[in-house]
Amino acid sequence: MFKPADKIQDLQFFGEFGGVNPSISDSSTYTFLSAKSMFDTFEGNTDGCYLYSRHSSPSNLYLSAALAQLENTEAANVTASGMGAITATLMQLCKQNDHIIASRTIYGGTYAFLKNFLPQFGVQIDFVDITDLNKIQTLIKPNTKVIYLETVSNPLLEVADIPAISKIGKSKNIKVVVDNTFSPLSVTPANLGADVVIHSLTKYINGSSDTVGGVVCGSSEFINDLKNVNDGACMLLGPTMDSFRSASILKNMRTLHLRMKQHSENALYLAERFNEIGIKTVYPGLKNHPSHEVFKSMYNSEFGFGGMLTIDVGSLEKANAVMELMQERNIGYLAVSLGFYKTLFSAPGTSTSSEIPADEQKEMGLSDGLIRFSIGLDNDIKRTFEQMKDCLKELNVL
Repeated sequence: MFKPADKIQDLQFFGEFGGVNPSISDSSTYTFLSAKSMFDTFEGNTDGCYLYSRHSSPSNLYLSAALAQLENTEAANVTASGMGAITATLMQLCKQNDHIIASRTIYGGTYAFLKNFLPQFGVQIDFVDITDLNKIQTLIKPNTKVIYLETVSNPLLEVADIPAISKIGKSKNIKVVVDNTFSPLSVTPANLGADVVIHSLTKYINGSSDTVGGVVCGSSEFINDLKNVNDGACMLLGPTMDSFRSASILKNMRTLHLRMKQHSENALYLAERFNEIGIKTVYPGLKNHPSHEVFKSMYNSEFGFGGMLTIDVGSLEKANAVMELMQERNIGYLAVSLGFYKTLFSAPGTSTSSEIPADEQKEMGLSDGLIRFSIGLDNDIKRTFEQMKDCLKELNVL
């Protein structure tokens, strides 16, 4: 039985001098003992030799190996940001006149890339309610190359049926690309049929809000294509991760299993309490979530339903007041991003999803009063709930 945390735990990387952490490769370029070795490395025929850090470095390869283990793929390649991973992947898979089907509720930066950037290069995009399998099938064209989705969507927390969508993709030779940023360890998309798995390492995997990074996980063939010196998107577009950042993220990964359990436990507790007191709450762990059973059918149960939840307080004015008061009371921070030890909250319609036009936000159900929470690692989550409830009462939300 595949257990992602055990796969990470079993990795062993010694430093070159026996250090329990791998040494950081603080070099942009590498020496060769002969000109022929340099030529062979350029041609990709020399194992164990490094050419130039935009292509690879020991630190980046250590982290890539750990992330491939996390997602149970043959290989992985780290990038300078989550958007670097997303853009390189889609540009590698698609060319002029190709077609992408994408979830309508995705991170605003991804939406902007698909809606505004790729069409300039002749790539066609259709956005879809990713929970509507019939609609996905009706949008497939002869030139469809990718179905793009998030395991748990940002910010509405819709859950994609990855096995069903992967089955559709394989029947039509379409690559299924899954952004798994919201649910590391909880869901393993490659085990469910996904072809490529992406993360913003900035979020849960790093976990300390001090580093920006991304990763693409997939087959060895695809990762090698991304790194090809002649036509690889990761090589030619240059989204290279710094070695110091790789080393930092690799160390933080060692506690990911502990953190995800606590994030999930805290989020489930808060979601249940909010629901009980009549606050409109969306969380995949709630039985009233439309895709609760879908998530349960896919998840690694020991890591729960993740640390993201939303509540709707009715208006942007109330949402802003609630968030400002919660920050004043030191419950959390009014900030974008997620996966930090402290709870973070934002109104996505005017922040992380602001790239999506207002009429489309309304159509997909993204209301002005929605607050997205990344629940932190609070030791006493019961006290946190009481503090949150006091804020809601004080502002007449309850």
